[in-house]
Amino acid sequence: MRFAPALGLLAGVALLGATGLAAHHAEGGDRRELLVDEVVPVVAVPAPSPAVSAPKPAGQVRVRTGQPRARSLGSRAAAAVDPRWARRTAVSSGIPLPALTAYARASVLAPRGCRIGWTTLAGVGWIESQHGTIGDRRLRRDGQSSVPILGPALDGSGEFAAIEATRDSARWHGDRDWDHAVGPMQFIPSTWRTWQVDGDGDGVADPNDVDDAALAAARYLCQSGDLMLGDTWSQAILSYNHSTDYVLDVYAAADTYAERTG
Repeated sequence: MRFAPALGLLAGVALLGATGLAAHHAEGGDRRELLVDEVVPVVAVPAPSPAVSAPKPAGQVRVRTGQPRARSLGSRAAAAVDPRWARRTAVSSGIPLPALTAYARASVLAPRGCRIGWTTLAGVGWIESQHGTIGDRRLRRDGQSSVPILGPALDGSGEFAAIEATRDSARWHGDRDWDHAVGPMQFIPSTWRTWQVDGDGDGVADPNDVDDAALAAARYLCQSGDLMLGDTWSQAILSYNHSTDYVLDVYAAADTYAERTG
C-alpha cells in the first residue's frame, strides 16, 4: 500500500506538554523546522468518527521470561520486550528497531484495562514522522532522531491553531513566541505536560525520545478506553487528530504492519 507522505500533525488540539526538563539536542544542535510540504494540514472542524474498529492484531508482543517481578516503571520497561522478537519483527515490518521496540514496550506497559496493539502505535508513528526518519533523518539507537522533529509554528496562520510558547515549552523547540509540535509522535508541549512519561527508564521524560513518546501516546489514547472494544479504537485515534482521513490513514498503516508480521 501507499502510506501518507508526511506528518499527520495535530495543530488544533493540544497533544503535548511542557516540562521543566531540558530537551535532548540532536547531533550538532540542529532544530530544522519541518517544511510546509512535509505536513498534512489539520481539518478546521472536527469530522465525525468513521466506524472503524481496531485493526487485526499482529500477535502478542513476546516478552522476556525469567525476569524478577519489577516494581518501578523503569525496571518494567527494561524487562518488557524480548530483543530477539523485536529484531525479527523490525525486519519483517520494515520499522527501525528502536521504534519497533518502543511501540512494543508501550503496548505491554499500557494502562491496566486498555489493550492497544503495537501496530496501532506504529501506525501513528508512521503518519506522524515516519518513525522519526522524516526528512532524511535517521533514528538513533537511543531513540532520538538525528535532527529533532519540529512541526511548523502554531501561530494561527492558515489552518493552524495559535498557541503561544511559554518559558517551559520553548525549551523543547527553541521558539520564544509560538509553540511547535515536537518529536516522533508530534506532541504539543501543553499535552506532554499531562502525559509525559519515562518510557525507557533512563530517568528523563523527553518527547524527542521515541521510547517516551510512544508510551505517552499509548497513555493518551487509552483515556478513550479499551481500544479492542467496539468503535473505541477510531474514537481514540480521532482524539489524537480530529480528521477522519487521519483515522483511516493510521488504520491502513497499522493493518499493513499486521499483514507483514502476522
